[in-house]
Parts: sequence; C-alpha cells; structure tokens
Amino acid sequence: MTLASTHFIVFANEKGGTGKSTTAVHVAVALAAQGRRVAAIDLDTRQKTLARYLENRAATIKRTGAALAMPIFEVFDPAKSAPIDERLDALATQADIVVVDTPGRDDPHALRAASRADTLVTPINDSFVDLDLIGQVDPDTFKVKRPSFYAELVWDARKARAKADGGTVDWVVLRNRLQHLEARNMRRVGSAIDELAKRVGYRVIPGLGERVIYRELFPKGLTLLDLGQIAEAGLSHVAARQELREMVAALGLPDMPLAMAS
Repeated sequence: MTLASTHFIVFANEKGGTGKSTTAVHVAVALAAQGRRVAAIDLDTRQKTLARYLENRAATIKRTGAALAMPIFEVFDPAKSAPIDERLDALATQADIVVVDTPGRDDPHALRAASRADTLVTPINDSFVDLDLIGQVDPDTFKVKRPSFYAELVWDARKARAKADGGTVDWVVLRNRLQHLEARNMRRVGSAIDELAKRVGYRVIPGLGERVIYRELFPKGLTLLDLGQIAEAGLSHVAARQELREMVAALGLPDMPLAMAS
C-alpha cells in the first residue's frame, strides 16, 4: 500500500465515556471482516482499551481456533515509539485502512493524528453534557449559541490537512443513544446537534445504543459480528449487530480493493 491510497479513520473526543474505543474496535473488526487490510493504533497509553480489546480477541483466537477477522494493531508510546507521523506512515504500508483511537483528553499526538484523518469520527452521547464539547447551548431556548473549543481544534486540523496535501477531513459526529434519556430532551439534543452541524460542517450519523452487551464482549475480545461465538445470543444481539452494520455503512468510506482479492 502507499500513503496516498490508505484511508485514515481517527476516533477522537476529548471527553471520556462516549464509547469511542468500543466503536473504534467494532469498526476495525467490521472492516477487516469485509476483507480489508486494517491496522489499528491505540494512542491512549494509560487506558489502552482498544489494544486490550484486540489482545483479548487474539487470545480467544489462539485458545479456541476460531476464524475471527483480526486487524493488526499496536500501542503508540511517545516515550518509546517513533514520532506519530512515522508510525502512521509505517502502518499505511501494511493496510488500506488505519483506525486510530485517541485518548479522552487533550493530547498533542491525537491532534496530529486528527490532521492526518480522512474521516474524523467524534462519538457523543445523546446529552447536553457531551454536546457542550462542540457547541454551547442557551439554557432557556436550547439553541446553539456558539461552537466550543473542540470545534475550533477540528477546524485547525482541517486547515493543517489542506495545507499539507490539499486533502479534506470528513468530520462525522456519531450520535450514540442513552437508554435513560427522556424523549423530549433527546429531541432537544438532536435539534441542537443538527443546528450546529450546519455551522461547523460535520455530518451526523446514528451510532450505537447503550447496551450491557458491549461490556460482556470485552473479556473475550468479541464483537457483534461474532454471534456464532457468543453463548445465548438473542434478539438484542441481532438488533445491535444491525446498528453496527448501518453505522459502518453511514461512514461512507471509499471503495477499495479487498485483501482477499489481491
């Protein structure tokens, strides 16, 4: 592969608890299951959720012999690794899609990765707490007053990308659903997200619902695409798998040659 033909998907949100790493893992595995050459890199050297998830998956494959789709992956450690650009370039020679999971905090390496993104995915939960990351809302009218600091960071990343190679960053806000949020508040959040999208230039796509399933899958590194490996898989698993498939399709990734066809 070449740098020009590799598509970088960066999952970034400076707020924790939005399902960022879980979503990144599921997207990486889903794309690998399609026959893509997928590499994943975890920039969160503290939590390492993406890496630990995939380590658990590798252990399950070794233990059971199951033929599970598996991306290559690594952890980026700024104290030990080469600079982030060099690591991304190296992964680009091995994959046609590189998935980058960033920490839920301000991080210079995450900002650099965002400037390399072809698709920048920001998962947020259906709440004004999460929306505040990208836009401030009037407390009485629930109308958007102004973009927040994170929207400005993305704007800077887009400018850096355009200056570097003339490329564009497709910013996607992934709207995850919380079970406890009442309908009226959900509509208000949705209206604010859509209003802000017109002002700062992101796309909104449906994400994943809040489900216990995801916490149960982690120890074995399984995903919703591995229903044959999940004991007592039920209708909720099937519904969640459909959510995942719809989300991956909504990312609108370019068609690429399949690894299995090369």
